[in-house]
Amino acid sequence: MLNAEIFDRFKNEKGEFKPSLCDDAKGLLQLYEASFLSIEGESTLEMARELTIKHLDDQFHSPLVHHGLELPLHWTTQRAEARWFINIYGDRLDMNPILLELAKLNFNIVQAKYQKELKHVSRWDVNSIHQLPDYMQICYLALNNFVNEMAYDVLKEKGLIIIPYLRKAWADLCKAYLEEAKWYFNGYKPTMEEYMNNAWISIGAPVMLSHAFFAVTNPIEKEAAQYLLNYPDLIRWSAMILRLSDDLGTSSDELKRGDVPKSIQCYMNETGASEDDARKHVRFLISETWKKMNKDGGADCPFSQTFIEIAKNIGRMSQYMYQYGDGHGMSNSETKDRISTLVFEPIPLA
Repeated sequence: MLNAEIFDRFKNEKGEFKPSLCDDAKGLLQLYEASFLSIEGESTLEMARELTIKHLDDQFHSPLVHHGLELPLHWTTQRAEARWFINIYGDRLDMNPILLELAKLNFNIVQAKYQKELKHVSRWDVNSIHQLPDYMQICYLALNNFVNEMAYDVLKEKGLIIIPYLRKAWADLCKAYLEEAKWYFNGYKPTMEEYMNNAWISIGAPVMLSHAFFAVTNPIEKEAAQYLLNYPDLIRWSAMILRLSDDLGTSSDELKRGDVPKSIQCYMNETGASEDDARKHVRFLISETWKKMNKDGGADCPFSQTFIEIAKNIGRMSQYMYQYGDGHGMSNSETKDRISTLVFEPIPLA
C-alpha cells in the first residue's frame, strides 16, 4: 500500500500540487500511474489523478501518454503491457539491442508456458460423451470430476478436505444464476443494490478465487479456509470489478440476445439517468472499488501475496478483455488481436 505522504514535497504552501510539475511529461505520467494506488478516503492521490489527467490530455500526445490514459498500469495485465512496451522500446533511438532481445526471449518463453497450460485446460474425456444423454449431464460430470480431482490433490499434498468449500462456491454460483433466471422470466427489474448483491457472485469470480486459493496456498490453515468460505472483502471487490467491467462491455449485446438488466440499465431505471451518465457512474464505481481493493490487499491482509495478486489480476484481466466491448461474446477484432499476440504469436527475434 502506497503512503500518500511521500507526495507532499510536490505541493505548495496551499496544499496544491506545484504548477511546475505540469512541464515534465515523464514525471506527470509517473504521478498519474501512482495515483491509481490510492485507497478509500485518501485525497492526495485523487488530487494527483485529476491534475495529471487534465494536463496530460491537453499538452502531451505521445504514444506512451495515450496508452496510459486509456488504461493505467495498475489496472491492466503485466504480460500484455510487456508486449506493448517491448514494441515501443524497439523504436527508440537509444534502444539497447541486448536488453531488447532478452525481453523478447522472456516474453516468448512465458508465452510457450501459457500454450502448454491451455492444452491441459482443454483436456476432455470423450468417452463420457457417448455414455450420457445430454449436455447438462456432461457438464455436471465434468464439473464433479474436476472438483473431486482437485480435492484429492489438495488432500494428498496439503492434508485438508476441501470438497465442502468448493461445493459451496459452486452452489452459490448456481443460486445466483437461478435468481437472475427468475428476474428474467418474471420481467422483474432489480434495483441497483439488488442487482449488485447477486451479480458479484453470478460473474463467477468467487468460484475462481476459491479454486485459486487452495491451489496456491501452502500450508492451508483451516481457519483461513473458513475465512474464505464467507467471501471476505478482497474477493468481493475483485468480483465487483469483473462484473462492472463485463457490464460496460457486454450489456447492450446481452440485452439484445435476451438477458436481465445489468448495472447500467438498473441505474438508468432507478435514477432516470441517460445511458452515457449510467456508464460514467459504473466507471466511477470501478475506480472506487479499486481503492477498496488496494486497501484490503495491503499489509494487514491475511492472504498470501500470491493470492492477493490473483484477486487483483481478475480485475485487471476484466478491464483488459472488455476495454473495447464484449471480448468474449462478440470476439471483436481488437480483443481477438490482443489475445492472439499475448498467447499465440511469439515476438520475432530478428
